Amino acid sequence: MTKNSSNILLVDDESAFCELCALWLRQAGFHVATAGDSQQAYALFMEQQKGAGFDLIIHDLALPPTFKPEDGLLQLQKYPNVPVIVLTGHDDQALALRAMELGAWDFIAKPVDPEFLKVIVERAVEKSRLLNQVKTLETQLLARQDSQDNLGLIGSSPSIVAQRELITRIAPTQVAVFIQGPSGTGKEIIATALHQLSDRATKPFVSVHCGAIPADLLESELFGYKKGAFTGADSDRKGLLAMAHTGSLFLDEIGEMPLAMQVKLLRVLQEGSYYPVGSRELETIDIRLISATNRDLPEAVKQGEFRDDLYYRIKGLTLSTTALKDRAEDLPMLLHFFLKKYNEQHQLTLTMEPNVTNWFCQMQWPGNVRELKNTLESAAAISLGQKITLQEIKLIRNEVTVGEVAQLNDTNKEEGLGKSLEQQVSELEKKLIRQAMQLNDNNKTHSAQALGITRQGLTNKINRYELEF
Repeated sequence: MTKNSSNILLVDDESAFCELCALWLRQAGFHVATAGDSQQAYALFMEQQKGAGFDLIIHDLALPPTFKPEDGLLQLQKYPNVPVIVLTGHDDQALALRAMELGAWDFIAKPVDPEFLKVIVERAVEKSRLLNQVKTLETQLLARQDSQDNLGLIGSSPSIVAQRELITRIAPTQVAVFIQGPSGTGKEIIATALHQLSDRATKPFVSVHCGAIPADLLESELFGYKKGAFTGADSDRKGLLAMAHTGSLFLDEIGEMPLAMQVKLLRVLQEGSYYPVGSRELETIDIRLISATNRDLPEAVKQGEFRDDLYYRIKGLTLSTTALKDRAEDLPMLLHFFLKKYNEQHQLTLTMEPNVTNWFCQMQWPGNVRELKNTLESAAAISLGQKITLQEIKLIRNEVTVGEVAQLNDTNKEEGLGKSLEQQVSELEKKLIRQAMQLNDNNKTHSAQALGITRQGLTNKINRYELEF
């Protein structure tokens, strides 16, 4: 924010004075918008918020319809995080102090000297610029410290603490790192942390999922190719190896790499060079290799499904990730972290009912952290209120839990007495369908989306339960 790019909102009901002040400020190089009353001023402020926003507001206190300075003071609270200079024809020290208490940056009494106004405005704009810069730096510093503190690995269990310590120690080295562990346990997060804490942090980080690329395309994707190398190669294309030059290459699920490709990768790692497909010009690369798999590679080597020489080349330092069932004490922290991130992303303030937290902590998570995160976010997405309840869990899991039945019985104990589990589940489904239809004005498509089922599935349930809408 420099002086010549600063946007100022000038609010004064005296049109001649307003135009004169705006002229002075424009001559000083500022962009100025004017308003004759507080309502018009706030509308301009909100409209400008969609773009660059205002950097400074100069606000008269005696404005229509009341023209009372006391009412003008209340307007100052409408402009959070934007400096306000108060203009008034009432040279009242008590009024000035009150304005400063409410957050005004400065106080100028009419008549206004143009040079004095210019100095005050320049000082306010510069001070605002410096404060915004400090806030930005503080935010970046806190984010960096938080990132370095947990490295993206949330938890306080001994295995996670030891893992973070090991990552911090080996990241600055150039040795290859092999990450082994179950799916959904954060192998890519570890790879990213290793890169960010290394001396290659400002260089590329290229992630390749070896199992997601068809075997016949993997070579050209990694090595790149020259024009005319094969049918469809209409131009030269840089490969992922070249893109990772001077940085880090992460080969995810390397255990899925075809044997023929393993031979070619081994040569690249041994010699630091390769030929793009269709080229006779040798390319050299400098990369830090990080690889990962959920397979038991030593067993794959015994079975002849993975080359032993490549295995010994990539294993370097080995990091093992821990299944979520073996660090159950981290579950509450993970839930809090994911819900906080979801709220920030969608500008919400969702919370979880205690019995939902208990359900998450008692469940087994074969998909580990990835499954936990997806389940929580799905429940949050279909939540109809400010709290995630067991009703949302039922809808996304399509299963009955002990907690749900207990909740249903607590809600309506008399009706629940003597009823089978199937009857209670049916009543719960009918209750949820009625609630969804009511909230969506009986629109089946929207209700089905809220319930996490298809429209036809909702129609079938409505017909089965003979519900009328």
